[in-house]
Amino acid sequence: MKHRIGFNALNRNTAHRKALKRNMVTSLFRYERIETTKAKALEVRKMAEKMITRAKLDSVANRRQVAKDITDEAVLAKLFTEIAPLFVERKGGYTRILKTGNRLGDAAEMVILELVEKTTKPEKKAAKKAEKSEAKAEKTEKAENAESTTEKAAAKKPAAKKPAAKKPAAKKSTTTTKKAAKPAAKAEKSAEEEK
Repeated sequence: MKHRIGFNALNRNTAHRKALKRNMVTSLFRYERIETTKAKALEVRKMAEKMITRAKLDSVANRRQVAKDITDEAVLAKLFTEIAPLFVERKGGYTRILKTGNRLGDAAEMVILELVEKTTKPEKKAAKKAEKSEAKAEKTEKAENAESTTEKAAAKKPAAKKPAAKKPAAKKSTTTTKKAAKPAAKAEKSAEEEK
């Protein structure tokens, strides 16, 4: 029987285990999704859900209690301003565990621990994609404008060269007339010889 065993020691001493859980909870709040083993995820989930419950009421005392474990100020601010307001109506169950299979090597059961509600990151990504597409459109417009200006310049330059192109054509016509004149001259010579 497992009497008086309140948590999984994860085969670590106390300081190592506390540091591990603090780091994993910080990563969970920063990225809103982490991949780890099932045993670690179950322990981290307990700690994370207690922190979210405390963060639902934003007070100095609650911030200090949570700041004992989360030392990153940006993540702490995100927890109190972005994550906790998503769960105001919920009474628990802020995270979910999704099984992903066994790890190669030691066959440990791997899971994804994530928050049930997501913050507005997809909107930011969509906004970035929209900005990128606008930037690409501007670049293509600039390229098209540059091409059209080069085409206009190219159209103007051959117009200036056309008279030069007509001169060789005129020479060709004179040569053809000379060639045509030669047989006529031969015909005249042959006519004179006959006389």
